[in-house]
Amino acid sequence: MSDEQTPLSAKEQWIRLAVTKGWMSEADLQAAVRQAQAQRVDATAVLLNDRRLTEEQVAQLKAEAAGVAVVDVANYQLDAAVLSLVPESLARKHRVLPLYRIDNSVTVAMADPWDAVAIDALRSSTKLPMIRPVVAPAAAIRKAIERYYGRQVVDDASRRTKPDAIEVNGAAAAAVAGKPPTEAANEVSIIKLVDALLSDALDVRASDIHLEPDREHTRVRFRIDGVLHEVKLLPAGLHEALCSRIKILAKLDIAEHRLPQDGHIPLAMEGRTVDLRISTYPTVSGENVVIRLLDPSAVSLTLTDLGFSPQTLAQFQQLIERPHGLLLVTGPTGSGKTTTLYAALSQINSMTRNLMTIEDPVEYHLPLIRQTQINPKAGVTFATGLRSILRQDPDVIMVGEIRDQDTAEIAMHAALTGHLVLSTLHTNDAVGAVARLLDMHVEPYLLASTLLGVIAQRLVRRICPSCQESRRPPAEVRARYPELTVISRGRGCRACRDTGLLGRVGVFELFLIDEAARANIAARGTSDELRRLAIQRGMRTMRADGLLKVQQGLTTLDELDRVVPPDVDA
Repeated sequence: MSDEQTPLSAKEQWIRLAVTKGWMSEADLQAAVRQAQAQRVDATAVLLNDRRLTEEQVAQLKAEAAGVAVVDVANYQLDAAVLSLVPESLARKHRVLPLYRIDNSVTVAMADPWDAVAIDALRSSTKLPMIRPVVAPAAAIRKAIERYYGRQVVDDASRRTKPDAIEVNGAAAAAVAGKPPTEAANEVSIIKLVDALLSDALDVRASDIHLEPDREHTRVRFRIDGVLHEVKLLPAGLHEALCSRIKILAKLDIAEHRLPQDGHIPLAMEGRTVDLRISTYPTVSGENVVIRLLDPSAVSLTLTDLGFSPQTLAQFQQLIERPHGLLLVTGPTGSGKTTTLYAALSQINSMTRNLMTIEDPVEYHLPLIRQTQINPKAGVTFATGLRSILRQDPDVIMVGEIRDQDTAEIAMHAALTGHLVLSTLHTNDAVGAVARLLDMHVEPYLLASTLLGVIAQRLVRRICPSCQESRRPPAEVRARYPELTVISRGRGCRACRDTGLLGRVGVFELFLIDEAARANIAARGTSDELRRLAIQRGMRTMRADGLLKVQQGLTTLDELDRVVPPDVDA
């Protein structure tokens, strides 16, 4: 069929190369063009959405059509002088990245090498007459912008850090006290750098800061919404001073480099209090440091904000109002188990009840609730702490985690004797909690008599509400998931740092223990039998709950596949 019968726009004639290369048929191209015209979008967007082309293939085709190179921006190490030629706002707006300068020309990675508006903006910004475009996938450019511009942690530390905004329990003054002037000046620069790192991490809602040494650099990464992002490469020579500064604040031994150490830093910043949990770990390249940021203001302790469906929320609320029994929350580390338990405790907390916890660690302080942190060196474990709590006339007990047979049996006897016990386990799904407890040699009759229910959960990233857009799913998605009549995604904007995702929401499955389930547990039925029984009796799996959230426009199918793969329901 002729070109006239597939009226591509002038700027998309390069797509015909995909047909020439055999990457798609002429019929595929025509179908994409018709769909693009109907939806009033570019044919490129249709081909990417329907996965007929990848971003890498698009970059290769554009580069070939424009007669320029295609590059892997991840392989470049950019210096500050080159980055300073192009402001971050311009780089984000036009999806461009300056790579290197030679005399009066600068080579710039672009997703669209024909973007005349971007090239004019670059020429105006750089004051250079020659802009030499090369092509890179749009997603790779976005990632590189985050990496190299990031929050400009080091370069902007002195300018951005407010001396009176961050106060670390008076330890800053102690860090430089009695030092010679030269050493004190260096210490002040390290103080500003650490303060800037903490400030930036809180600004972007990071849950963890990673300081990772290697031969040439210290890599700084932030975990944001469960995913690690590289934000800066620091000179390797700064690493020991950074570690020493953090150890001083956490009251750790700065001379000990061979053994892991743990500590914490209470941080007061701009009117809010944040608890920093510090972990150091020796590696062949130096000490690895991870800082967990526990910011109560960033966490919702209301059940209705966690992402429960109305049915699951109602069932869970009924369980936590029961006077006695055992209720478990399961999932891997970082899946939000503690937040769910804290939200449950907050809902049932009142002056007429005595609520007590034994935790490791106490992440957030809750009013009216007596919270205790385990201290194995002092003999306070989950098991010993639970025994002591039972002598404190509790109504509700939260045990941070059931790790062994002793803790499990004490928790179940407490549930049998008139207490509501809440705890967590590390299992892949809700039904797996039964097998995990039986593996701890808990008697089946005891488990069947006490267990009220198990909720399994994961956290998926939310679509950014500021740049959310909806569309009809591709044909292959509709064939696999007929219930998905519409799906959404985020285009990427300043609010979400061009990721299209902002914040997280839970996906859940609630396994209610009824008489049939109790009989199966008491008879030592298999996990497969128990799971089939639970689904037959109405349990919505995590995967099904996630698909519902995709349909509702809360998250993307790719994000659900990342966290809860399709085979989990197999």
